[in-house]
Amino acid sequence: MKIIKVGASVTQSNDRDAELQRLQLKAKGQLMINLMSSPGSGKTTLLSRLIRDMKDVKIAVMEADIESAVDAERIEALGAKAIQVHTDGMCHMDAGMTARSLQAMDDDESELIFLENVGNLICPAEYDTGAGLNMMILSVPEGDDKPLKYPLMFEKSDALVISKTDALPYFSFDVSRCCERARKLNPQIRIFPVSAKTGEGMGELEAWLREKLAGWKAGGKEV
Repeated sequence: MKIIKVGASVTQSNDRDAELQRLQLKAKGQLMINLMSSPGSGKTTLLSRLIRDMKDVKIAVMEADIESAVDAERIEALGAKAIQVHTDGMCHMDAGMTARSLQAMDDDESELIFLENVGNLICPAEYDTGAGLNMMILSVPEGDDKPLKYPLMFEKSDALVISKTDALPYFSFDVSRCCERARKLNPQIRIFPVSAKTGEGMGELEAWLREKLAGWKAGGKEV
């Protein structure tokens, strides 16, 4: 298990660094997805399900946390390449931190690289990591009001995964109302209600990921 420590980028040109990183990844045919959510929303559980289901796609994961290596160990146990990134207390990843993590991972074979960002709905949305796509998770137990409380996260995300839908009978979470609020902030956002536990909705999400990966490899301007 490789564990690396990264600190905030010393450069002030994060957007420029992020764009350069996107171009480098595209040249190698690697699509990186910045996965953001609150702690406990099910990021690692979702990734584990994707790795098991999408065996035809080479997937790697960068697990960003302040401490511990438990998530990376779970991913490695499934046979996927993983690296644990410790952010030295930072609540987000930026382009420089991500670039150092990719260098440490030293992986030119994986097709999909998930950056599991530090768990919160505030800081990660403020920094371009150089990913080709931003995807966020909102779990049913968190409530359908989060687009009202954390609008930037929804504005910046290309996709919203509503996770733990198997828990809908036990929580007052209105999927339609959540979707309406999210689309008001971001009309282009794709929304996938899923349960990684039961597999409900996972097929549609996986098809979308394959479509985006194919578009990325084809070299189009948009993913």
